[in-house]
Amino acid sequence: MKRLLNYQGGDYLKASPMELKQAILASEGRVIVSESVVSAQPYIGGLTNAEIERAFGADILLLNALDLENPTIKGVPEEASNHLAWLKRATSRPLGVNLEPVDTNAAMTQSREELPAGRIASIKNYKLANDLGLDLICLTGNPGTGVTNSQILESIKEAKENFKGLVIAGKMHAAGTDGPVMNLEIVKDFIKASTDILLVPAPYTVPHFNEDDLKEIADYVYDYNNGKNIEEKVLIMSAIGTSQETSDKDTIRQIALAAKANGAHLQHIGDAMNGISLPENIYTMGVAIRGVRWQMYQMSSSNFRNGEEWR
Repeated sequence: MKRLLNYQGGDYLKASPMELKQAILASEGRVIVSESVVSAQPYIGGLTNAEIERAFGADILLLNALDLENPTIKGVPEEASNHLAWLKRATSRPLGVNLEPVDTNAAMTQSREELPAGRIASIKNYKLANDLGLDLICLTGNPGTGVTNSQILESIKEAKENFKGLVIAGKMHAAGTDGPVMNLEIVKDFIKASTDILLVPAPYTVPHFNEDDLKEIADYVYDYNNGKNIEEKVLIMSAIGTSQETSDKDTIRQIALAAKANGAHLQHIGDAMNGISLPENIYTMGVAIRGVRWQMYQMSSSNFRNGEEWR
């Protein structure tokens, strides 16, 4: 077994879901999940946003606004017939997708954004995610989509029965609905439903959620995990999903260190700058939580390492 910190090229592609989960846990809070909007024009022409994220040190790539019924990604070469297969080969990183548990009865605080069927959390889409080779699904909500925690809870149960990879669940902001974004009672429900990874707002990213709130959740999760096997354990992913991924470096460092100190196993960084974070903030986050040594390792390691094709 390896820590995700030690993964190179082929290690990411060969890992089973539980091997990936164990590798994340063993990395002790030093894993970065970077999100990109696949329908947005890439930050730099001639590339995908996911390639940029990988180059700046992201360990796991989360694809936002990906329609599983028409899985196209801006920046993938025109000759590529399977965009997800091309992207996985190009980046040699686990790929996740956001699927949104829309609650049509939710009390909205803003106008509702209507989503295509291929972006909504459903049994059909969990099975499509399997067919497309995705490694993770993230049950969450974009702004104005009407995603609620009660609907996420129901979707966790269906996803665990129908998706072969890891399931992430939670809200990084209100998604246009009323009610709490995250608290300990919501966490307990999600754990009972067997989510693999809890998504919680990073400290300082949403009102009324700070280090103490994350620590309360982490204390419960760490106690829950004691003595359990990796299939049963729950990991915590803190998320910057409030456009603060485009903030100054000092803000990124403050958020990242607070999240790590208070129990996050993974740290997510969002996509508010033309479908990506400021790329230098991925680097800043990485240096803050794992130092230049491991950040440089992840940025520099070739996709060919520990693979078979070059032999």
